[in-house]
Amino acid sequence: MKTQDFFSILDQHTNKALLFEYAPNLLVGANYHITEVKHISVDSVDCGAQTDTWQETIIQLWESPDEVGKTDYMTVSKAISILKTVGAKRPYVANAEVKFEYSNAAFHTAQLFVNDFEIKNNNLIVKLAVAATDCKAKELCGTPEVSSTEDSCCAPGGNCC
Repeated sequence: MKTQDFFSILDQHTNKALLFEYAPNLLVGANYHITEVKHISVDSVDCGAQTDTWQETIIQLWESPDEVGKTDYMTVSKAISILKTVGAKRPYVANAEVKFEYSNAAFHTAQLFVNDFEIKNNNLIVKLAVAATDCKAKELCGTPEVSSTEDSCCAPGGNCC
């Protein structure tokens, strides 16, 4: 999801609580804070020597240990206020992919994509998902699409790495 699309969804649901589902049926705790927003410019070279560039907006979520047991989630309007403050200091790239960085004691730190969202009762639930890594140079490497990562062009014995 693009940053501008995420902000548009927030703007349509300002009166709701903002929840994040980081894995199926697992929610970020109500004690979360938005602790950092990163405006990332990626300049990459893949294993087929192809270059690429893109932008990302990464919003970090952190659960405060001082607020364990909190039951009221941040409102969408409060999140908008935080994100607007950030945007006033460092403007957003509207078409940048938006991701959320999150971890807890049972879930490793990951940058999660917005997979979907749901309105349930008075909640806006942002459904996050992990994206698998992939070889972007399959055609250059002469490696067909495969379902197993061990057969990837970038695996030992592959054609390009």
